[in-house]
Amino acid sequence: MTEETTMTLFRLDASIRVEGSASREIADIVEQEWLAAHPGDRVVRRHIGVDVLPADAWGHAVSGSQTPENARTPEQKAAVALASALVDELLEADAILLAVPLYNYGVSQHIKTYFDLILTDPRATEARRMLAGKPVVLATVRGGAYGEGTPRHGWDHSTPYLRRVLGDIWAADLTVVEREFTLVGVVPDLEPFADLAAEMHRGALDAAREAGRALGAPARV
Repeated sequence: MTEETTMTLFRLDASIRVEGSASREIADIVEQEWLAAHPGDRVVRRHIGVDVLPADAWGHAVSGSQTPENARTPEQKAAVALASALVDELLEADAILLAVPLYNYGVSQHIKTYFDLILTDPRATEARRMLAGKPVVLATVRGGAYGEGTPRHGWDHSTPYLRRVLGDIWAADLTVVEREFTLVGVVPDLEPFADLAAEMHRGALDAAREAGRALGAPARV
């Protein structure tokens, strides 16, 4: 008899909201599709938008990584251990799901602290390609429209950064699910775009289902 192997999905949420979060809605669908393919398997969660990482941890992790272990301050020891734990979560997962909204045109403090901490760990350097071939879904949402031809095309400075780190540095098998115009219905000036926003919403949910099914599919060898 062959012993079944338990699979693990690591899920990271970076929204400052729980209820009503657009990025969470997409990630929930991806997770449901993954669980449908892996019933009873394990989901490890970290919500850095709510359970915020310490803002000073990165500095302590940098200095701690350059200090002999027996000479580190308590703050350095804690920061180095935190960075190591964050890397462990990624390496131990069979698949990864990241839900990261765009805030104020750039990388939010929560996600930047997360990546900065991880990049202090020797296992996360560019040469290591630590997620090589590992399936990763990035669910990202934007309140307005940032596509080609729009007035704010090129103003999203978060998604390109995430693609660079996840795909180019860590070599993940990356799928990006995007939704725009999430503030339609909230910001009165965006009301003329209600139909387009609804169409984008439906498209994003369909893309999430497809990405979730692909994430849960058996690995190709």
